[in-house]
Parts: sequence; C-alpha cells; structure tokens
Amino acid sequence: MSSAPFSNVAYMELLYSQYRRDPQSVSPEWQRYFAENLDEKKNGHSQLAPSFAPRSIFNPAGAATGTRPDPRVAGVHERLYELIRNHRVRGHRIALIDPLGASRPTMPELELDYYGFTEGELDLLVTSSSLPYDTPLTIREIFQRMRNTYCRSIGAQFMHIGSAEIRRWLQHRMEVSQNHIELSHDEQIRILTRLTDAIIFEEFLRKKFLGAKTFSLEGCETLLPLLDLAVEKAVSQDVRDIVIAMAHRGRLNVLAHIVGKDFSRIFREFSDHDPEQMIGRGDVKYHKGHSGNWTTADGRNMHISLCFNPSHLEYVNPVALGRTRARQDRHGDLERRQVFCLLIHGDAAFAGEGIVQETLNLSELDGYTVGGTLHVVLNNQIGFTTPPGEYRSTAYATGIARMMQSPIFQVNGEDPEAVAQVVRLSMDFRHEFKKDVFIDMYGYRRLG
Repeated sequence: MSSAPFSNVAYMELLYSQYRRDPQSVSPEWQRYFAENLDEKKNGHSQLAPSFAPRSIFNPAGAATGTRPDPRVAGVHERLYELIRNHRVRGHRIALIDPLGASRPTMPELELDYYGFTEGELDLLVTSSSLPYDTPLTIREIFQRMRNTYCRSIGAQFMHIGSAEIRRWLQHRMEVSQNHIELSHDEQIRILTRLTDAIIFEEFLRKKFLGAKTFSLEGCETLLPLLDLAVEKAVSQDVRDIVIAMAHRGRLNVLAHIVGKDFSRIFREFSDHDPEQMIGRGDVKYHKGHSGNWTTADGRNMHISLCFNPSHLEYVNPVALGRTRARQDRHGDLERRQVFCLLIHGDAAFAGEGIVQETLNLSELDGYTVGGTLHVVLNNQIGFTTPPGEYRSTAYATGIARMMQSPIFQVNGEDPEAVAQVVRLSMDFRHEFKKDVFIDMYGYRRLG
C-alpha cells in the first residue's frame, strides 16, 4: 500500500498511536500501511513517524484537555468539516435567489445524506474553532444553520478571497445571524413604503403616457428600498456625499425617489405638446442626471448626485469614480470615508462590456482608489432580448468580479428582508476594509 487511504491526519495519528500500543487493535489494511511506511528498521532502530498534526480542528464536547477523541468521533469530524466547507464554497449554487423559481443545479455534497451520518451521529454534540458559536451544537443543528446561512434567499461567494481575516469576518457576520436581519416595525414600514412608491410611480407613467418608453423598474422594484437602506447606512458611517451612476432601467424612479427630482419636471418631459420640450426631447430624459439633498430619518443631511449617462451603459463607471475621487481630494478626504460611489449595473452589460473589467482593475491602485465602491447589479435576467445562457459563459453575471478580493452576494429581489441584510453587510464590509463589494439582485423584467 503506497499511500494512506484517508487524508485526515488527526485520525491517522490516532490510529497510529493505537497501532504502536497494540498492532491488532487496528484493521489489517492499516497494519500493512504502518508496517510498510512507518515501522521500517534503519540502523537497527525503529523509525518513529512524525506527528501528523499538532491538534485537531474539532473536539467533542466535554472532552478533557490532552485526551484523544474516539476514532469514530474523529471520522465524524472529518465529514462535518467537509460539510461546513462545502456550504461556504458552494452553498450559493442552490440558494433560492430567483424570484421566477428557476431550477437550481443538483449538488450532492450539499445534502446531509452525502456524508453518511447515522442517526446517532446527527445528535452528537461538537464544537469547532471554525464556527462562530460558543456552545456545542449537534451535527443536525450545524447542517441546518449552514443551510439557513448560505442556501436561502442569499447566496454568498467569498471563499475565493485570499485574506483569512476577511473570510473569518464574513463567516462570523453571516453565520451568527444565519444571514437574517431582524427589522423593527418602523423599518419594515419604511421598506414597504419605498416598494409602494416604486410601483405606483411606474403604473402612473405607463397609464398616463401610453406608448412612451419608460424603461420600467417593474420586476425589480426592490432596488428602491435597497438604495434607501444603503444611503441611510452611509450617513451613519459619516458619508457626506454620494455619487451614483446607472443606465436606463429604473432611472426615472431613482431620480424621483432617491435623488429628489421634482415629479412635475419628470412628467413634463413626457408631454409632446409642451413647446419648451420640443428641442431635445425623445429619450433624453433617460440620460439626464440630477443632484439633491437627502434628509435622513434622524434629521441629518447629505448630498446625492446621479451622473448624466448617454446610451453607453457601463461607460459611465469611470466617470462616476473620477467624480468621487475628485470630491474626496477636494474635501481633503485622504481616508476615502466622506464621499461614497454607488454603481448600478445591468446584468448583461456587467458581463458583456470590457469597461467593467478595466474599471475594476483600477479600483485599488493608489492613484484611482475611492475606498471601496458598492456595485449593485439590477438583474432582470435578460439582455434586451437575450437570455443569460446565450450571452455569458459564467454561472452569474458577476463572474468577472471574482478577479477582486471582494465578496459577491446574490439575493432574491422578492425578499426585501434578505435585501436589507445584504445591504447592511455590504456597507459594513466596505467601511471596514475599504474594498469594493457586489450585490447581484435577482428580479425580472415585467414590461419592456
């Protein structure tokens, strides 16, 4: 036998210690392995095997310090470690992120049966330094918590990040709360109000201006509470100025309810009979920017501006980041804390336009960084007339974002509380590490 049949070094060390005391206490297969690989005679002395591992990651609850676990428990811990890691790495693949209920791929390694636990093992209490829980939990409880954290309305891609500190920070924030936020009654009412504002505004435009292009937000209305939560969180982090850039989809709603453009001006731009609008009308209203002041729930003020953007979709990104950097420099904001950039992308444009990669490539260079950008992908799952399977080779529109050492969150836009959790987590991450963060909010296009 040339190699060990198992890879768990702590378990191998346990078996070897038993073998050294009594060779008959281990299976014939292990007897042959240890005899052939670790007990060969050299110069008349027995070759002692090195320690396979200084300590095991897992310890059974209540085990005395310095004692070795039962070998059956060690085998359970090996499988449990794989279960936890697989959920952190691949849990997003089966998360319920699509409001249309599209089928997700089958992932056997995310099912409890895959690991072969017996009923008795599922009720075994264990603790682990890799889990952010102080009290022992059963394997059944750990599995359910992993499922709740990574496979409900939020998918999280973060295990590609090289920094162990960042991974631990994200694991702790997500796993302690099971990726769920407890909203107060007032916060729930505020989210509902924003959703209602978005829906009524779109319905009014569609009925009042028949046949006019509106680039409706319907199907992705949760963008409005998402932006509302992001702005409120930014103010609490002492941001004084926000620069927003986006393409056409949902732009009128953002102008009206986030940036503060007067409704009468928006409606007047739709009126074909207004002499003042005869020059430069058409779809120019979808290109216009605006600036305004935001008053928070606790009475603080902040400036918000939405960049002008012609029909070049993602080409506005470096413009917005340049404006953000200029304002930071003008304010003497060397820590990149006071001015914040928020970019709203379309799913097909984010995946398909090279300017996205070019912009990300500059994002952490000293001459260009703005201290982290919040990227929101308004994912209506269609690029003009093209479904995702025909415009990208990656599983997600945000595949290019994996080049960054940043988390990517997929979230179901029909679950506003999940969106609220992702927004707060993303804003805290950006504030803590001064790095970009990505929210891929799944919705659909209800109308053209």
